[in-house]
Amino acid sequence: MSDEAGRGRLTRIETLPEEAEADLAWLNEELREMKRPQVAILAEFNSRLADHGIGPISKGGFSRYSVKKARQWREYDERLRLSKALCESMGPDGADTMAIAVAERIKMAADELLSRGDLTPKEIGALANANRAAVTAQRHATELRRSLESEFAERMKKAADDVAAVAKKAGVSDETMAEINRRLVGGG
Repeated sequence: MSDEAGRGRLTRIETLPEEAEADLAWLNEELREMKRPQVAILAEFNSRLADHGIGPISKGGFSRYSVKKARQWREYDERLRLSKALCESMGPDGADTMAIAVAERIKMAADELLSRGDLTPKEIGALANANRAAVTAQRHATELRRSLESEFAERMKKAADDVAAVAKKAGVSDETMAEINRRLVGGG
């Protein structure tokens, strides 16, 4: 599924058995944080693997894996930054619009990959999960927008009531108060 140039096979780290999954998650977190030297991370990772009876990872293999992950995280961070900027530039409905656009893009990518016909059942399952997650995110974005709109309307109503109470005490006419409320709600 990847179109990256490479050695044409999975790295040893990518083919570790299931019992090393927690250690692999730890490794990825350590690499992501970039707080320790890679030599120290590799030594501890190999020690963790040895606890499971798994042989050590070579420095070269580890280096290739860490460079690949660093590139992936940089690309992810850049996409996240662009997405945030795009959402902010789209205004109040930006997140909702973005969720819809992303969900549609995921569906299109899934259709494209499925049309090739060379996916394993595991990859098809991953596509189905991605599609389901996109639809769920789309629904949550819509629900969040509605909730925020409702909360905003309630606040505006309370503010208008508070202003009306103060205005009544100050002797503001009902006609003037109606004009103030009309302008508050966006009537011009």
